[in-house]
Amino acid sequence: MTLILITLAVILLIVGIVGSVLPVLPGVPISWLGLLAFYLIPGIEIDYWFLGITLVVAITIYILEMVIPAMGTKKYGGSKAGMIGTTVGLIVGIFIPIPFAILIGPFVGAFIGEIINKSDSKTALRAAYGSFIGFLASTFMEFMVALIFFVLFLYKGWGYRDFLFGNS
Repeated sequence: MTLILITLAVILLIVGIVGSVLPVLPGVPISWLGLLAFYLIPGIEIDYWFLGITLVVAITIYILEMVIPAMGTKKYGGSKAGMIGTTVGLIVGIFIPIPFAILIGPFVGAFIGEIINKSDSKTALRAAYGSFIGFLASTFMEFMVALIFFVLFLYKGWGYRDFLFGNS
């Protein structure tokens, strides 16, 4: 059972790292599930504080991943319509089966939202650029947190390597 849980934890942590770059998968929450699988191994001493803090971080990062592109739109002069367009574009981009749709969706959504809001094309393009920058920032942030969760797993597991792998 220990080997199954270790394998599951590693798989979830790696999928979480990959998912932090591929927005179709919620990277940090999947990585947290890897930490939870590690916690379930009998004899591993990870306390509730560790799990609780990492869960709060995972939820916060997941929410910020959706909010930051819209904030980028606003920072670059976009209106509320552009922010809504960014969010709709992000969601639509996840489900459209074309390459880079997840990158194009927020950009196009912000642009369309600004055009509908009667902004000129220069303002709409600037807001769309802000959306793209926000998306890149949120992706980088999510990748770093998923990587940190993996490092925490390695750090916490290192002291138990003999116990986990049966070496006396």
